[in-house]
Amino acid sequence: MKNKENINNKFNRYVEPDGLDVEYSEELADQNDIQAQERSAAADARVKKKL
Repeated sequence: MKNKENINNKFNRYVEPDGLDVEYSEELADQNDIQAQERSAAADARVKKKL
């Protein structure tokens, strides 16, 4: 278990979270996925507006 934790720590040290889900596929998206993407875009716009 210790070895696995070390690997995760090394990986996370070089990853900068951007808040984007890269595994999204428009081809496989259903209506709920599309609505979630719209809500996410609206939330991102609100955050950027405050900055």
